[in-house]
Amino acid sequence: MYRRILVPTDGSTLSKKAMKSAIELAASIGAEVVAVNVVPRYPMSYFEGGANVSGAEVARVEKLWAEQGQSLADDVGKAAEKAGVKAKATTVRSDLVAEAILAAAKKNRCDLIVMASHGRKGLKRLLLGSETQHVLTHGNIPVLVLR
Repeated sequence: MYRRILVPTDGSTLSKKAMKSAIELAASIGAEVVAVNVVPRYPMSYFEGGANVSGAEVARVEKLWAEQGQSLADDVGKAAEKAGVKAKATTVRSDLVAEAILAAAKKNRCDLIVMASHGRKGLKRLLLGSETQHVLTHGNIPVLVLR
């Protein structure tokens, strides 16, 4: 059935539920888990009057975010290994979360993505979009969406 399951995580309650379900599924079918956290790039303002931030400060903040993201992914990996499931934990640096998730799935040869829906409704969903929806509509592998 499935051999490698990708689980995006951001540390939220919903992503933790998706993580738990993905690990349980992987354990029941003998699959591996690949946990990924997408780390944003430091926002740079190119408009006049934008705050000047030194390159060293940008590097420090991006390093901090990468460490925090790796810690979140590592938590999934530890939970999987505790359940007897082989796991890999990684971070991806990108401002395009859904595209980074799809690229990570392809790179790691995953055949299923398990992720949570964030539950946005109405105007927020229209304005902010949905990473889950983007993964569903632009990916070419199955996606299990948990509410």
